[in-house]
Amino acid sequence: MKIETRKRLEDARCACLKIQQFTEGLDFVGFSENEVVISAVERQFEIVGEALNKALLSSPDLDEQIPEIRRCIGLRNRLIHGYDTVDDEIIWDIIQVRLTSLSGKLSEILSEK
Repeated sequence: MKIETRKRLEDARCACLKIQQFTEGLDFVGFSENEVVISAVERQFEIVGEALNKALLSSPDLDEQIPEIRRCIGLRNRLIHGYDTVDDEIIWDIIQVRLTSLSGKLSEILSEK
């Protein structure tokens, strides 16, 4: 794996872990009422999307290894360009349903030689 790709995947994995830390012990109400947590989580999702976009540019085969990579990039674009249409329930659902899987997939890829 290219050094650049590895760095970007590690950045994305670290951002996933931060999101998990920021939301630990919260339910949706606690999340949706805490603007600081929402802002921090959205920033980390922006990092995930940007890092995965750059990783994909340097290693196009990541599309096969990370099936949700384009959705992650799309979320980043939505957060940046459509910030006024972001739905906290959708972000919470992503955290609850998809984040652990993505983080695990990134760890798995990074552990490969």
